[in-house]
Amino acid sequence: MKVAGFTFVRNAVRFDYPVVESILSILSLCDEFIVALGNSEDGTRDLIASIRSPKIRIIDTQWNDSLRAGGRTLALETEKALGGISSGTDWAFYLQADEVVHEQYLPVIRRAMEQWCHDKRVEGLLFRYLHFWGLYEYVGTSRNWYRNEVRIVRPGPGIQSWKDAQGFRIQGRKLRVVSIPAYIFHYGWVKPPARQQAKQESFNRYWHDDDWIKKHVADTDQYDYSVMDMLRLYEGTHLAVMADRIARKDWEFKPESLRQHRGWVRRILHWFEYRTGIRIGEYRNYVELRNTLKIANVYP
Repeated sequence: MKVAGFTFVRNAVRFDYPVVESILSILSLCDEFIVALGNSEDGTRDLIASIRSPKIRIIDTQWNDSLRAGGRTLALETEKALGGISSGTDWAFYLQADEVVHEQYLPVIRRAMEQWCHDKRVEGLLFRYLHFWGLYEYVGTSRNWYRNEVRIVRPGPGIQSWKDAQGFRIQGRKLRVVSIPAYIFHYGWVKPPARQQAKQESFNRYWHDDDWIKKHVADTDQYDYSVMDMLRLYEGTHLAVMADRIARKDWEFKPESLRQHRGWVRRILHWFEYRTGIRIGEYRNYVELRNTLKIANVYP
């Protein structure tokens, strides 16, 4: 079984992306790791090179900053990295620069890839998500967060990054996937407030025009983490590769400052989801095969 990891990144130092931790978290599963390195002005290349692994191959890219709708630029960069994967690869493991995999899930992921490696009906593997917010101690629980997404795909003709690079499709068709009991730890909303604000001002340009940004992005140098309305305390462990980064945290955020701006409909939907585990109206950019395939009980 041949596995390739891939990601894209630009200005990781400026925006405080845990891209090194992200790559290291799955590097042991990969035979190669492709990094589409966008035009950066902050030493991102040196940061990636500091990993010092012969598995890593950098592809230099130029971001199209003129695309101001739908986050399409991010999908194009994802496809550049995916396109750099060597032929004969069975699985392509995608992580965005702020996504990290806990070491406790590596055996589970490997067994899943082995189990479905030769079953062409399975086009991808679906992961669960933890979205951390403000601090490393809190996870977002509102309906704004996606609960699952495809992060391992079978590379081949027609595979494409979909919309703003959240997931994948094959020639516009949803992938047929199997869900596995493993989590992606998403740290994109945990960083110093100044870095978070700088990221908001920059990245919103890939979705919106200048007028929208002036209206919706606060004119401040510190991001306001109180804009989220629902969090829960995270009681599990973080990844070993994140230990140094977590130890360097030097900002504070008080969850009691959260703004309670949910209407009664959202409150009812959240209550129903909490009681049943079912999210009404959930967006799913994939087709689960749990009803058509007998999944072996190979997980701990």
